[in-house]
Amino acid sequence: MTPLDPHPAATEHRLTELEIKASYADDLLDTLNAQVARQQEQIDLLLREVSRLRQQGGDSGASAPRNPLDELPPHY
Repeated sequence: MTPLDPHPAATEHRLTELEIKASYADDLLDTLNAQVARQQEQIDLLLREVSRLRQQGGDSGASAPRNPLDELPPHY
């Protein structure tokens, strides 16, 4: 009759390696979640900025192109 685990040291080593990998994966997941949260904040900020810029331009700017003759040259 053979024991259930003929190599307990090898099994213990494999288990330790799996625990280490799981720990690294958990840390990576936390890091990626934080990065995604930061990116979402940036996206929200950019969307608000685009909306604000559109409002500043007014509705007439969106429907009709600007006439370059209405603008002063940069040296004025």
